[in-house]
Amino acid sequence: MANERSASKVQGSAAKPPNAGKGRKKGVPNKTTAALKEAILAAAEQVGADGNGEDGLTGYLVHIAKNDIKAMAGLLGKVLPMQIAGDLTIYHEDALGELE
Repeated sequence: MANERSASKVQGSAAKPPNAGKGRKKGVPNKTTAALKEAILAAAEQVGADGNGEDGLTGYLVHIAKNDIKAMAGLLGKVLPMQIAGDLTIYHEDALGELE
């Protein structure tokens, strides 16, 4: 009997909060995500290549590339698709010539 009451409450709750559906506008970044990104970049810059900030963010990434190949590959996997985006047009004659 208790289960029937709780089930009916769930089914009967069709009223939405007054601000339902009013999220961020398209393209506006999440404030928490932006703050976290800034903090991560600042921390990496402070650490640098030697743990004392040598060469800043670039130094840190060089350190990662030398000491943790898997982590660096993961970072590259995130960055490269953004760098490679572009248009490519291949015509049949060109493609057939390349295959021969």
